[in-house]
Amino acid sequence: MDDRAAMEICVAEAEKRSGKNAVSMQETFTVYLIETRPMDAVAEGHNPAPDCLWRRYSEFELLRNYLIVTYPYIVVPPLPEKRAEFVWHKLSADNMDPDFVERRRVGLENFLLRVASHPVLCNDKILCYFLTEEHGWKEAVYETGFQAKADSRLRALSATFRVRNPDKCFMEMKHYSDELQSHTSQLLRARARVADRLYGVFKVHGNYGRVFSEWSAIEKEMGDGLQSAGHHMDAYAASIDDILEEEEHYADQLKEYLFYAEALRAVCRKHELTQFELEMASQDLISKKQQREELATGIVRTFSFKGMTNKLFGQEAPEQREARLKLLEDLIAEGEETVKEKTIERHVEKAWVDIQRFKEQKDKDLREALINYAVMQISMCKKGIQVWSNAKECFLKM
Repeated sequence: MDDRAAMEICVAEAEKRSGKNAVSMQETFTVYLIETRPMDAVAEGHNPAPDCLWRRYSEFELLRNYLIVTYPYIVVPPLPEKRAEFVWHKLSADNMDPDFVERRRVGLENFLLRVASHPVLCNDKILCYFLTEEHGWKEAVYETGFQAKADSRLRALSATFRVRNPDKCFMEMKHYSDELQSHTSQLLRARARVADRLYGVFKVHGNYGRVFSEWSAIEKEMGDGLQSAGHHMDAYAASIDDILEEEEHYADQLKEYLFYAEALRAVCRKHELTQFELEMASQDLISKKQQREELATGIVRTFSFKGMTNKLFGQEAPEQREARLKLLEDLIAEGEETVKEKTIERHVEKAWVDIQRFKEQKDKDLREALINYAVMQISMCKKGIQVWSNAKECFLKM
C-alpha cells in the first residue's frame, strides 16, 4: 500500500438527514461519518485527531461502480445491502430502522477496509479523494470518463454473444460463482426460517414464567420456588432478542459472500466479452488481409458480389485499385492495433491472480464465520440448559 492509502479507516457513525433531491423533492436519507488517520502516526504512538467527512450510501455506490469499470479484472468487494434481504418476521425491512442502519455502517466500514487493503485498489487516487476530499471528489470521478465506459460496457454485456474458444478456467469459475450464490442464498433462507421458529420457542417460555408466577400466589410451601423458576423463564424468553441481533452479524458475513459471488461472475463475464471482441477483431483482420491478397493478385478465393461485377463489367481502373489497396492497408493497420488492444484488455493473468487471492480470502472468512456461528449456537444451547438447571434447583427447594 502506498502513502496515499496508508491510513487507519473507520466509519464512525450514521446520521439521519433531510434535504431536497435532484428533482427538488424533500427526502430523508442517512449519511455516514468516515474518519481517517495516517497509519505512520498511529504506529509511532501518536493519536492525532482524525480527518472527518460525511458520505451518503449513493456515494459509496459511485466509488464502487468506478472501481468495477476501471479494474475489470478485479473481484471488487461488494457493498452491504441497500435494503434488508432474508429478513425474519421480527426484523425490520425498513432501511431507516436504527438496527439496520447500524449493520450497514459496519458493512460500509468493512467495504472500505477491504478496498484499502487490496494490493491494487489501495493505490487508486479516486479512493484517496473519496476518503480525504469532502468536496470535488465526484467531479474527479466523472473526469476519468468512467461513465461512458460503464454505459458502453453495460450495453455490450446485455447483448447475447457466443464465444468460439471460451477459456475453460473462466467458464468453471463462472459456474462456481453461480453455485456459491445459490448455496449462500439457501443457507440464508434456512437461517431466517430457523430464527423465526427460535424466536417463537423462546418467547413462549414467557408463558411458563407467567404461570409459575401466578401459581406461586396460592402456594405457601411451594410459592418461593415457583416464583424463582418463573423469573428464570422470563429471563430466558427475553434473551432471544440479543441472541438474534448477534446472529445478524454472522448473517451479514454470509450476505457479503452472496454479493461477492456476483462480483466474481462479473469478472468472468467481462473476460468473456473481451474474448468475444478479440475473436471478432481477429476474424475481421483475417477477412481484410484476404481482401488485400485477392486485390493484389487478382485471384478471388471466395465468392463475392464484387467479384461477379468485375467479371461481368470488366476490371476496375488501376487508380481505383491502388486507392482500394491503400484503404485496405490502413484498415489492416487499424485492425492489428485493435487486436493488440483487445489482447491486452483481456488481463487474463491479472484476473486469475485476483481470483486466486479472492478464493483464499473467501475460504478463510467463511471458515471463521461458520465456526463462530456454531460456537454461538452451542453457547445458546448451554444457556437453555442452565435455565432449566436453575429451575430444577428452585423446584428442589420447594
